[in-house]
Amino acid sequence: MFRRRVQRKFRGGRGQPDVPPMLQRANQLMAAGDYMHASTAFVDLAQHAEERFPQRAPFLYIEAGRAAILSGQTKVGVDHLRRGLTILATQGRVPRMHMLGQHIVDELKERGLSAEAAEVSGLLNANLPKQIPSPHAPKTPKPPLPTHCPSCGAAVRPDEVEWLDDVTAECAYCGSPVRGEI
Repeated sequence: MFRRRVQRKFRGGRGQPDVPPMLQRANQLMAAGDYMHASTAFVDLAQHAEERFPQRAPFLYIEAGRAAILSGQTKVGVDHLRRGLTILATQGRVPRMHMLGQHIVDELKERGLSAEAAEVSGLLNANLPKQIPSPHAPKTPKPPLPTHCPSCGAAVRPDEVEWLDDVTAECAYCGSPVRGEI
């Protein structure tokens, strides 16, 4: 199977990925617990990404939703979550949408947001594929990943990443490769 080649722009030969400072700042705000400002930053990034980097926009909206919910803005947060999941569905990334959506439903239930979890679950059910895919070969265990992307600082959730090979995952926010520890 062929994988798309990940191309990253590098700064002046230093070998550092060209990660937008605004993305780094949004992740710093999230890590510091400034969820309201983090949500605003992620929404700004998502809106700009829709035009230039549409494959990144859904994850930015989802993180904006998480931040908004953590800041107490549940309705706004769920709207962002729905937007991110809907973009994944319209991009034809339905399996990815279902995996992330199920994690979101679980997180909402853990926070006691049953009505919101039901709303997201309804979105997932509305986008179920017509055919159930055949089971894949058993998955080989993957090495542990760092907790944060070394390029942009985003939280790396091993059960939500897209693996590029047996030891390397792709950061959903900046596209940088994140290598597992062997």
